[in-house]
Amino acid sequence: MAAPLWPLHGVNLGTLLRTCDAVGACLAVPRFPWVPEALRRGNTLRRPACVHWVHDPPGWLNRERAAGTRVVGVELAEEAVRLADLPPARGRTIAVLGHEQTGIPPEALDLLDTVVEIPMVGTGASLNVAVAGSLVLYKLAGLL
Repeated sequence: MAAPLWPLHGVNLGTLLRTCDAVGACLAVPRFPWVPEALRRGNTLRRPACVHWVHDPPGWLNRERAAGTRVVGVELAEEAVRLADLPPARGRTIAVLGHEQTGIPPEALDLLDTVVEIPMVGTGASLNVAVAGSLVLYKLAGLL
């Protein structure tokens, strides 16, 4: 499951929804007023997509972990695993994607089981949420 729980740009949500469909995953998104329209605009799928609506991201992540779900954060951090070294998911897994400018909020960092980073050689500090999420989802699905 991809979880861009603090999205900045709506256009990325539709792109990420299509990636979820491609790898057999669901998308978990916050109930921001603009998110449903962003998903409608970006969704080019012929069938209904799997979307979970999240009201309280930290609470939801905490409940998911308590139920045995592995929570992987996509974030720059000292203890992060390189994307190439991330093993495929062997059970229910959530890939948490933070805000494109500020990342995953501090209150959610303690809820991550693993942190993965996407190495970059350019001058940018991050990829957009659709690209980062797509790379991680394909890796977790064992398709890369």
